[in-house]
Amino acid sequence: MTHFTLREWTMADLPALVEHANDPTVADNLTDAFPHPYTVEHGKAFLARFMGQDPQLVLAIDVDGAAVGAVGIHPQSDVYRRNAELGYWIAKAFRGKGIMTEAVKQATTRAFDILPDIHRVFARPYGSNTASQRVLEKAGFILEARMHGTFLKNGRVEDELIYAIRR
Repeated sequence: MTHFTLREWTMADLPALVEHANDPTVADNLTDAFPHPYTVEHGKAFLARFMGQDPQLVLAIDVDGAAVGAVGIHPQSDVYRRNAELGYWIAKAFRGKGIMTEAVKQATTRAFDILPDIHRVFARPYGSNTASQRVLEKAGFILEARMHGTFLKNGRVEDELIYAIRR
């Protein structure tokens, strides 16, 4: 496995963030809120939003001093307040190296450590995203549900898979 660290974002990460996030294969497996093309303005907005959190809940995946992806915990509200959604992506050149599975494990452990009210972390990959499903399974997540045809992404209808891990 390639060595990496999870760390907080800084404004110095902007060039690497824009370079790696602008890959259409990144946006293709995320919600439409993640834009493509991914511009400097998108990167600045991302950094401003998540650097302002205390503690930062969306972390950079750092390989050799460069941010090559992200893993984030998004606490839910209202009746879902005991839950947090996990989101993640990594640059194409770093896929298949074991980084994402370990990053998901570390982010989940961190979520349970710093968010005492969170009892369940979940992720919702597309049915066609088998690589993401494998990451979650290797990280100890359990498939809780498969919702048929609930997502519409880039003109294609996708199943919504719900994976979760509990405290």
